[in-house]
Amino acid sequence: MAKKEDSSVEAKLRALYDLQLIDSRVDEIRNVRGELPLEVEDLEDEVLGLKTRMDKLKSDLENINFEIGAKKNLIEEAKALIKKYGEQQKNVRNSREFNSISKELEFQELEIQLAEKNIKEFKAQIDQKKAVISETKERLSERDSHLKHKKSELNAILAETEKEEKALLEESIKFQDKIEERLVKAYARIRNNVKNGLAVVPIERGASGGSFFTIPPQVQVEIASRKKIITDEHSGRILVDPTLAEEESEKMKKMFAKL
Repeated sequence: MAKKEDSSVEAKLRALYDLQLIDSRVDEIRNVRGELPLEVEDLEDEVLGLKTRMDKLKSDLENINFEIGAKKNLIEEAKALIKKYGEQQKNVRNSREFNSISKELEFQELEIQLAEKNIKEFKAQIDQKKAVISETKERLSERDSHLKHKKSELNAILAETEKEEKALLEESIKFQDKIEERLVKAYARIRNNVKNGLAVVPIERGASGGSFFTIPPQVQVEIASRKKIITDEHSGRILVDPTLAEEESEKMKKMFAKL
């Protein structure tokens, strides 16, 4: 009975270390991608924002040109009225009519002056908008080009790693199914709480992998016996002996090569 129990613990340790090797390989793949997906997303947002700004600026230009057209029409109408009132003024019968028409003429002259001033201001706005459009267009071209480069870079990495990552994630689920739920939960908890996602580590030079804390010889003997699951008291990581780690690493390398 003891032998069967020991074998069961060893099987669990091997399965846990295999799961760690699979998940670490997924981590490596994702580290290769690094911040690229976020960079691409940020660039897409920036390019979209610049395009929206360009559309707004062009719309503003159309509105300003419409306003200039309206002011020019107003000037023409005012000139026509001035001509009309000028003819009427020649035929007035009294000073009251003359003064009334003079006021109308003065009003139309002021309307022309105001419209011309508005047109001048609108043209200044057009020059300003065109300068901003030119800058925005240049910025958009530069960011769009950068986005295409980053997308190409990301797509190349995805093409190389997507298939392997998918296969590894499927294997991770399969290996989790081989391990009892409480151990999988413990593994996931440790993995989330430790550096580099290493929840199961071998002993290296008398210390747990990635740690400088020495493991007492007696504990090392217990770990090597594979009779129970032992964790590092400092980091909480599950510990395996170097021989088991080497055997499983070789086995998993062969599996990775086939993916």
